[in-house]
Amino acid sequence: MPGNASLLGGNAGGIFGHRRGNVVAMAQGSTMSGMRNSDPGGLLGRLAGIVGERFVLRGAEAAPFERDWRGLYAGAALCVLRPGDAAEVAACVAACAEAGVAVVPQGGNTGLCGGAAPGDGEVVLSLGRLDRIRDIDAADLVMEAEAGVSLLAARVAAAERGLALPLSIASEGSAQLGGVIATNAGGTATLRHGCARDLVLGLEVVLADGCIWNGMRRLRKDNTGYALTRLFAGSEGTLGIITAACLRLVPAARSREVALAAVASPEAALEVLGKLRRADDAALAAYEYISGTALRLAVAWVEGVSDPLGAPAAHYVLIELASPRVDAPLRVVLESVLAEAMEAGLVLDAVLALSEAQRDGLWRLRETLAEAQQLAGPNVKNDISVPISRIPEFLRQAGAACSALAPGAEMAPFGHFGDGNIHFNVMLPEASMGAVLMHAVSEVARGMGGSFSAEHGIGQLKTGLLAEWRGGVEMDVFAAIKGALDPGGVLNPGKIFGRLGGEK
Repeated sequence: MPGNASLLGGNAGGIFGHRRGNVVAMAQGSTMSGMRNSDPGGLLGRLAGIVGERFVLRGAEAAPFERDWRGLYAGAALCVLRPGDAAEVAACVAACAEAGVAVVPQGGNTGLCGGAAPGDGEVVLSLGRLDRIRDIDAADLVMEAEAGVSLLAARVAAAERGLALPLSIASEGSAQLGGVIATNAGGTATLRHGCARDLVLGLEVVLADGCIWNGMRRLRKDNTGYALTRLFAGSEGTLGIITAACLRLVPAARSREVALAAVASPEAALEVLGKLRRADDAALAAYEYISGTALRLAVAWVEGVSDPLGAPAAHYVLIELASPRVDAPLRVVLESVLAEAMEAGLVLDAVLALSEAQRDGLWRLRETLAEAQQLAGPNVKNDISVPISRIPEFLRQAGAACSALAPGAEMAPFGHFGDGNIHFNVMLPEASMGAVLMHAVSEVARGMGGSFSAEHGIGQLKTGLLAEWRGGVEMDVFAAIKGALDPGGVLNPGKIFGRLGGEK
């Protein structure tokens, strides 16, 4: 913490349990296959004619696009395409569909569930060249941007106009808007502004037959039929390929206060959250939970990260208050709530940032937690959501379940306490325990009416869990939608649902 801070106190699996209608027939009749032919039907030449020879990557050039960020999934792609606009995306998809070759859309490839990794013989469609911000309108509070714009670049562009794109994730420097929306990413601002889907006003999407749906509307209110934007956002590229988006912006914060507090327990963290909401709910921008283990690993494994508090604790919360008002009394509110919480024994110690550098330092501590765990050794990542009121109970039960199954495991949870999303990550004594512990943690969340995927999506990693949790009518509806929009199984096969009957 630079400077003098202000201190207070001292799987795998099938897709459906059962199916209805003709979705199975369509999937079983699919022409899709794990093509390993060097050039099925002259497809490579057709694709080169669309995007240009230098934007058809193979061999060593294609290798970085063939493996997911965590190194869990990889495939030998037929090629990697780098189209330059939506028309080229559409033409590529149409050509692949005609040739019976699957298309895997890929943004920054920062996902944690293998959703953008190809299977053998599939075509990776990388959207990084669709990198134009088409418009920023301060009156409409809207940004129009293409899918390959990085989240960080979009946020910087909005800030230059005195506005903010209120979505922030640790990988925002690499993550691209198309992937962020396709996975309905969440992040640290969800408490106040919602997930990616909640920021989408309109979309431009290439469908499985190569048609382009232009839904780039800026309207806040539009009741003309089904809300297709909400369908494609979160579909992980299985229903259409997002090529551009119309996004909701907000006025930039002109006052910010950030604090890190050591709390007595998860129950205490819940009480402090309630106090902050009652004090000034409109100003509460983020409320993040950090376990003592997660903080210790960040300090140990990430250069430049340090614990700004005097003594280690078992539980911490990172708090941010923000307002577009220059004169908002945020420090008074934050100091008052923390002082009251300390008197009640809820907060053991706290540090308030006194400068932008100190605010950035506290946030860097939070944002390096996943990186530190990756560096520290084998770990299983759980992306859980439960009702906010049940987070303390969930942390206890999930920890007990994992300790019983793997006595040497170390719990390192952290996450978005304010919206009920906890990344209950476990440092493993041996990597082979991962699947067992993931299932145990998910079952605890299931018993509390929670979800096994709060913001990371399903990808390839959690297809079995989806089939188990969402069987019956809900999965039938999913299947009907997939079958209607992608009857040939062209788009991102094997993701969300697992492999359909006719896919190889």
